[in-house]
Amino acid sequence: MDLRQLNYFAAVAESKHLGRAAERLHLSQPPLTRQIQSLESELGVQLFKRTPRGMEVTSAGQELLQHALSIRALVEQAAERTRRAGRGEAGRLDVGVYGSAMFGIVPKVLAAFSTAHPEVQVVLHHAQTPVQLPALRQKRVQLVFERLLPEEPDVQVERVCSEPVLVALSADHRLAKDKRIDVAQLRDETVLIGSSPSGAAQAVELCRAHGFEPRIAPPLTDVVTATLLAATGTGVTFVPGSMTNVQFPGIAYRPIKTRIRATMDLHCFYLRGDGSPLLASMLKTIRSLRRELAATAR
Repeated sequence: MDLRQLNYFAAVAESKHLGRAAERLHLSQPPLTRQIQSLESELGVQLFKRTPRGMEVTSAGQELLQHALSIRALVEQAAERTRRAGRGEAGRLDVGVYGSAMFGIVPKVLAAFSTAHPEVQVVLHHAQTPVQLPALRQKRVQLVFERLLPEEPDVQVERVCSEPVLVALSADHRLAKDKRIDVAQLRDETVLIGSSPSGAAQAVELCRAHGFEPRIAPPLTDVVTATLLAATGTGVTFVPGSMTNVQFPGIAYRPIKTRIRATMDLHCFYLRGDGSPLLASMLKTIRSLRRELAATAR
């Protein structure tokens, strides 16, 4: 018994007439009759009673008809979901995130994407870039949001947004009373950094632009850990503006006065040449929000 036989059987059962069923199926009547007889022979039951008025479904036929209609609906559903997946409207998308990338635009991107594509399951994977890159190449994730800018020939990078740099320090710090902190005022502070080389380089650049060499603490896991440690008074750390969405006890965020442009960029990256419709749909959402942010900033 195969799908074609079930389809033939359902057509006869619904039409209650071999001739009309054959016409509906674009068949001549003899081949359809043979298919029904073959199905009855295979199952060892009579599916129809032949009457002068047409074909009457037996009790065994009624049982099979229920299953045949359910199977047909499942096949149609599978076909439609497959077509939707091919258009980037259904399926599963694995996304890598890490550190402060989770606190700004990324939740908005994911919310907008889920609203537009409710049948796509988005699965988040939290790990640092050295872990995300192999996962990307092994197709365990399709897209990664990160502040670190990977320079890999097989990886395509897009900027998602730029955020102002703030300083995070203990709420009890002497400078926390100021609404804005001049970077030069941090001359005597220990600067806490995450594991990103670009983050450390930016901290050094900011401090040197204001006439001093920073005292850099050993790298921590990420900027979130650095912020938590800053709350204890151990040091200060530079963070993206979106960190204000996370209110840790004992921490204060302040804008900085600086002589140079001070922003932190968030990027997304994916395998170059990846033609996944789901990835294309996510990138479309990212680019749309990026345009909205740019228009708002004007």
